[in-house]
Amino acid sequence: MSMVEFEVPKVDYTKYSNRQLAAVPLAVLAIAIAVLIGSWWLTGSPAALGIDFTGGSEMTVETGMSAAELQGTFSPEPVSVQAVQAQEDRFVVTFDVSNIGDLREQAMAADISVLGSGSTPPSFGADSTRIAVIGIAIAFLGMSILAFALFRTFVPSIAIIVSAFSDLVIPLAVLSLLGVKLSLGTVAGLLMLIGYSVDSDILLNNHILRRRGEFYESTYAAMQTGVTMTLTSIVAMAVMAIMATFFNIQIMAQIGFVLVLGLSVDLMNTYMLNLSLLRWYRFHGVNR
Repeated sequence: MSMVEFEVPKVDYTKYSNRQLAAVPLAVLAIAIAVLIGSWWLTGSPAALGIDFTGGSEMTVETGMSAAELQGTFSPEPVSVQAVQAQEDRFVVTFDVSNIGDLREQAMAADISVLGSGSTPPSFGADSTRIAVIGIAIAFLGMSILAFALFRTFVPSIAIIVSAFSDLVIPLAVLSLLGVKLSLGTVAGLLMLIGYSVDSDILLNNHILRRRGEFYESTYAAMQTGVTMTLTSIVAMAVMAIMATFFNIQIMAQIGFVLVLGLSVDLMNTYMLNLSLLRWYRFHGVNR
């Protein structure tokens, strides 16, 4: 049985100027930055923070109660009660306090079976926030150094860095708008996005700058490989997110969701923003 070959449609880039190609991704990036600044101004954080970063408790329970009944069973009330997709009588109950022992006693007093529980002290949450920020900063710095080491030229290297920055900022803004709380899973997804972004951008840069051939011919060759890889990854991550949500594997669902967002944004940034900068560099920047 022969494999079905995915054919990436060819875009006639000659119809669009560099400004037109860059306008859309830059406009989306500007909106995303505005969203994050607005969220920071209103809440003190670019996106809502989960208990991994603020501290709190979480219990997985089994009960015949409804989510609304569970909400009124505990004191203080849970900040969220989420049903487990695979089990109708199971719920994940999240609190913004870390006294898990008292909460377990309240559950047992109400004949609620506690299947699992955990808590994060506020001090540990603050440490997690600092480590997450440092980790993303180091990963981004390392990616920037790699870009300059590989191409040793300003414009191609900046094209990679700007695209990677946008690949991080836009999904983060979407998470903020959707009210999705940042967790260790979402941060892991953002870190993985840096690697995916660099991979697709370096592939495009290599085809255009280091291989012989006409500009658009090299572009289409890079797109055939790069777009196919990215779309395959998007489908795989979407399936992972759906299955993990169904079986309540939260960290995998969060990573998958972030990667689906980020990889979709990466297609736009790589083949519009990055390409416009490379085309300007190839036809105008080199021979100034």
